Parts: sequence; structure tokens; C-alpha cells
Amino acid sequence: MDASFEPSVPGLNRRDMLKTGLLLTGGAMLPSACTVSAPAASSRSASAKNKVSGRRKLGSLEVSSVGLGVQNMSRKYTTEVPNRAEMHNIIRTAYDHGVTLFDAAEAYGPWEVERILGEAVAPFRNKIVIETKFGWNIDQKTGQRLPGLNSRPDHIKAVVDNMLQRLRTDRIDLLYQHRVDPAVPIEDVAGTIKDLISQGKVLHYGLSEPGLQTVRRAHAVHPVTAIQNEYSLLWRGAEAAVLPLCQELGIGFVPWSPLGVGFLTGAIDANTRFAPGDIRGVESRFAPENLPANLALVELVKSWGARKGATPAQISLAWLLAQQPFIVPIPGTTQMAHLLDNNGADAVRFTADELGQFNAELAKIQVKGERLPPMVLQFSGVEAAPKP
Repeated sequence: MDASFEPSVPGLNRRDMLKTGLLLTGGAMLPSACTVSAPAASSRSASAKNKVSGRRKLGSLEVSSVGLGVQNMSRKYTTEVPNRAEMHNIIRTAYDHGVTLFDAAEAYGPWEVERILGEAVAPFRNKIVIETKFGWNIDQKTGQRLPGLNSRPDHIKAVVDNMLQRLRTDRIDLLYQHRVDPAVPIEDVAGTIKDLISQGKVLHYGLSEPGLQTVRRAHAVHPVTAIQNEYSLLWRGAEAAVLPLCQELGIGFVPWSPLGVGFLTGAIDANTRFAPGDIRGVESRFAPENLPANLALVELVKSWGARKGATPAQISLAWLLAQQPFIVPIPGTTQMAHLLDNNGADAVRFTADELGQFNAELAKIQVKGERLPPMVLQFSGVEAAPKP
């Protein structure tokens, strides 16, 4: 998830429907119904199922229908530090399997995730879309995270120059304001980014967890390419107003935490408790009193997975893809098996009748608890200061 303070998707051993054996050549997942009696045929079939062939538009920017969030590649959600070479391997395998959208942020690390991404994609930089984010108050000399937000124009310019160095590139394809700074008029932010676009340092821009009027004001200065908010079967708040606004203005939508911080993969059960440092431990939706009710969502995706020959994660992502053609989820992982499994969502389709039936079953489930702790939630839906 993008809680801004903590890395995103857990490095858990998940998915009870997912066979974790990998073919050593090509890293393709063996489907549960496969045997290894015909390795060549199995490899080809598995590889096809784990490729992302679909393409979508975020505004005018074309990307793969499923992206990759790299937020926790410097520090797992469960607080371990992953092997850097393996993170490079996962990013490169994602590209080899059709993923062209890679999501990072200055705050992840801070800085280290951008370095990991830049190192990994150097051989194919010009064939992918890199999106990253600014907006937290990070000292540009020391990397120290200071209190609050900072979207002052001079700070944005310094951040972008440093991002370009870490990412080993000459431009950022899609630059987000990570959270709206209530002290800075969005016209000043969008104007600064418009200048960076004219200089070629940025190609497109977006907003993460913004207030609705802030989106309209920013869009009036320069077209907004994408909004990045939390959205999944576990948190559907974007449906009320944000998605209709995106449709109205022609803005793409990138759901962060599309697998509900690992919850929708089946990694968590009613007895799960979280270790110190795992932010899910302070999210009330994962509290012991709320988990049993919320697990109805997991049963829903498991039952549909059995019906459609897919994993719970693939059903969860495919449901997102079915909501609007301008939605591009960015599931994150530090495990190769999970990357390939997530990619397989691109091939899962719901008919109109199936989607209607799924949504009818979904409507019967009431999610209990808040999506984020108050200290993080206070930064969502904020409106920027008025322009004097």
C-alpha cells in the first residue's frame, strides 16, 4: 500500500491456490492443473498466462494494463531488507513479461527505491514508463524525512533534478504530487510542473489522494494525466466521486494497494497478528474484531477463482480492470512467483453477467474498520490553499 510512511505490499508466502514451483528456464509459474510430464508445452503455456499483453491509456500515456509497484523493494512490508540483485531480477522479468509501467516515489526509502529501479531498468529505459512522486518534506542534502509536506516550487525543482540522477534518466514519464500540500496553491505546483514539462524533465503529471477541487484547479493549468489513490475490493472509496471525475476529465486512474495490502491474496486469516513495524497492525480493518467479517471478501475471490481457474489475486486485479478502461493497477511484490501471478490477471475476463453476479455478491459484504491509521489518513482528500 502507499501509506507514505511504510513500504507497500507484504513479502508474505501467500495464495493457497498458487503453486510456487518455478521453471528454472524463464521463471514461468506452473498452473495447479499442470504436471511436469511435458515440460516444453507446460513452459510455453505458463509463460503465456503470465504475460501482460493488454495496453491502456492514462490520459494520452499508453502503458501495460498491469504495472509493477516497487515501493517495498528497499524494505519489505514485514521490515526485512530484500536482496537487491533479486529485486533487479524481478523488475527485469516484469519487463520481459510485458509490464511497461513501474511505480516508485522519493519517499520510498527515502530515495533507495528510485535507485533500485534506475539500476534495474537501465538496459530498456526508453521502452518503459517510470512514474514517481514528490511532496513529502525530505531534506535534499541528507535524505532526512522532516515533518509534514513540501510542494514549494523551488523544492519541487530540486527534487526532480535529484530524482533524475537516482533513476539514471533524463526525464520522468509521469510525476505525481504524493500528497496535496495545503499550504501551497495547486496552481503554483501545476505551473512548476508545466515548466518542467517544457524543459523536457517531466512528460506527464498526476496527483495522489487529492481533493476533488484541487484536481479541477490543477487540470485547468495543465491537463492531469492520472490520479493515484487506494482502490481495491477492500477499499472502494474512489467509486463515489474520484472515478466519475476521472471519466469526466479524461484522467487515468492508478490504484495503489490493489490487493488490499496482501489481504485479497488469502495471505491473512482470522488468527493473523502483525509484527512490530508492520503498519497493518495499526489499521483497524485488520484488527482481530474486524478480520472475521472482512474475510468474506477473501472467500468471494477464492470462490470466483475456482470458478474461473484463477488465483484470488488475479480475480481481485481482474475485477479492478473490469471497472473502467482507464484503470491500471500497480501491484507490488518482492517475490517472483507473485509477480508472475499478478501478471496473469491480464488474461482473466468477466462477462457482463458474471460481473453483475460478482458485484451482487460483493454488495452483501460490509467491510469493517478504517483503511489507514488517522496519522496517515489525514493527508488524503486535502484541498490545496487558494491562489491569492
